[in-house]
Amino acid sequence: MSEPRMRTRDFSLFYGEFRALNRVSIDIPENRITAIIGPSGCGKSTFLRSLNRMNELIPGVRTEGSVMLDGEDIFRKNVVELRKKIGMVFQRPNPFPKSIFENVAYGPRIHGVRDRTRLAAIVESSLKASALWDEVRDDLGRSGLALSGGQQQRLCIARALAVEPEVILMDEPASALDPVATLKIEELMEQLKRDYTIVIVTHNMQQAARVSDFTAFMLTDEARAGNLVEFGPTREIFTTPVDRRTEDYISGRFG
Repeated sequence: MSEPRMRTRDFSLFYGEFRALNRVSIDIPENRITAIIGPSGCGKSTFLRSLNRMNELIPGVRTEGSVMLDGEDIFRKNVVELRKKIGMVFQRPNPFPKSIFENVAYGPRIHGVRDRTRLAAIVESSLKASALWDEVRDDLGRSGLALSGGQQQRLCIARALAVEPEVILMDEPASALDPVATLKIEELMEQLKRDYTIVIVTHNMQQAARVSDFTAFMLTDEARAGNLVEFGPTREIFTTPVDRRTEDYISGRFG
C-alpha cells in the first residue's frame, strides 16, 4: 500500500472527563473507501468528526495523540483551510434554504470566488461529479429543499465537492434514504474514489461489504470508551477476521 492520505496514532478524545475514543491508530489509504463499523455508541461518528475537527464545536472537548493529513498535523492547520480539504456529508440531507445553484456556489463564495462564469463552471462540474446535473440542469433556480431525499443528499455531496476537497467524510449518508436512492449514493461513492479519499461510517454491514476497500471495526470497553478492534482489507475483515469479536459482530451475534 502507498503512503496513507490520513493517519491517526494513539488518538484519544475526551468530553470533559469522559474518554470517548481510546488510543485509535489507523491508516486511511488514498483513493479508497474506508468504512467504520461497530454498534451504536462505539465512537464511530466521534472518530469521523475528529478527522476534520468538527468535535471542536462541542464545549469541553480535548484530544491526545495525532491526526495527520499528508504527513502534517491537522491540529496545527487553520481550521477553515482544513475543512476545505476534508469535506463532510451528514446522515440526513441538509441543503440550505437556497436555490440549487446557490447551495453549490456557497462554499466557493466563502473562499473568495466571485466571478459568475467561474462559479457556474464549479456548480456544473460539482453537480456532474455528484451525478445530479442531468436531473437539475434546467432548473438550477429551484430550491434545494424541493428535491427528493436522495437528490438532496447528492446536492450536499456536490456542495462538499465544490471547494475541491481531498478527503470526503460521510456519516451514514444513506441511512435516511430508500433503497433506490441508497444504490445511487453507493454507485456515486465508487465513482468518487477515483479522485477522492473517502471515509464512511455505516451501520449497514452489507453496505460496508459492497462499497468499501478497507474496514475498521470499533467497540467500547468496560469504561465505554471507543476502541479500534480490527482494521484491514474489507474482504479479509468480512471473511477471515483475526478477532473473534469482529466475527461475532459481523455474523449478528451481537450489536
